[in-house]
Amino acid sequence: MRAAVVDAFGTPDTLRVREVPVPVPGEGEVLIRVHAAGVNAIDQATRAGRGVGVERFPAVLGWDVSGTVAATGPGVRRFAEGDSVFGMPRFPALAGGYAEYAVAPEAELAAKPDGVDHVVAASLPMAGLTAWQTLFEHGGLRPGHRVLVSGAAGGVGHIAVQLAADAGAEVIGTASPANHPFVRSLGARRAVDYRTVPLQKEVGDVDLAVDPMGGAEFFRLLDVVRPGGIVVTLKGEGPDHRRTARDRGVRAGFTYVHPDGPVLDRLAGLLATGGVRPEIQRVFPLDEVARAHALGEEGHVRGRLVLDLTS
Repeated sequence: MRAAVVDAFGTPDTLRVREVPVPVPGEGEVLIRVHAAGVNAIDQATRAGRGVGVERFPAVLGWDVSGTVAATGPGVRRFAEGDSVFGMPRFPALAGGYAEYAVAPEAELAAKPDGVDHVVAASLPMAGLTAWQTLFEHGGLRPGHRVLVSGAAGGVGHIAVQLAADAGAEVIGTASPANHPFVRSLGARRAVDYRTVPLQKEVGDVDLAVDPMGGAEFFRLLDVVRPGGIVVTLKGEGPDHRRTARDRGVRAGFTYVHPDGPVLDRLAGLLATGGVRPEIQRVFPLDEVARAHALGEEGHVRGRLVLDLTS
C-alpha cells in the first residue's frame, strides 16, 4: 500500500510517499481502507520531533481517518466489512492514518453518517474530541454560560464555537476581522479582534475561556474569566499557569485529547444533523502531504486541512 512515511524528524520535505506493508488487524481491531485523513497541528509537531508517538523509524503519521472496513480481527462485534467508519484511533500512539490502509480498535471508531463525505468526516475527530473534552469534561460547560473561544476560526476553535452554541452557551470568539462573519455564522454572539481589542473591556467576565494557543495567550485570558471560572488550555500547563490562575481566583485546566468512542458517536450525530459543520480550507492528494504540512505551519488556516487518499 502507499503511505506517507518519515525516516527522521525534520521539515515537511521529510515526508515521502512509498510502498509499505498493509497492517493486519488484531483482537478487537478493524482494517480500514482509508479514504481521507485529517492533518493536525500535532502531526506537524510530531514530524518535526516536538510531538508524540514516534518510538522508531520509519513512521507513518496521521490520526484522523475516515474510510471503509476492509477486514475485521477476532472479537470484532460492532462493525463489519464494508461499513463506513471514522475516528482518531490510538492517540497518542501512532495510528498510521496517512496511508491507504490503517488498523484501529473498533471501540475508538464511530459509524460515518450516511450522506457525509469521507473528507468531511476525516476533518472532525481530533478537533471535535478536543473541543468536546475541553468544553464539557474540563470546562464544565452548562447552558447559559458565557464562553470565550480564542482562535475561533481555527481547527479546534471553530468546532468549539459550534458545540458551545449548540449547548446553549453565549459564545464570544476571537479572530482576525476578516474571519468575524465566519465566526458569527458558527453561532458566536460576538467576534472580537484578538490583536487590537482589550479583551477585558470588550468581553467582560466569562465562565470559561478556551485557549488553543498557549503561551502568553493563557495569561491574557485570565483577565476575562470571572472568579471561580476556568481557562482550559490545549498547549500544556505548568506551575506558573496554576499559580497565576490561583492568585486571580481562577482555575486552570489542560486538555490532552484521548480517543472516546461514545463521544465520537455523539459528534457523528451532530455531523449528520448539521449541528456541527467542519470548515475545510483545502484538500490535498496524498502525494502533496508535504505541502499540506507546510501550509499548516504557516498558521492562519481557517478550519481544517485534509488528505484525500482516493485522488
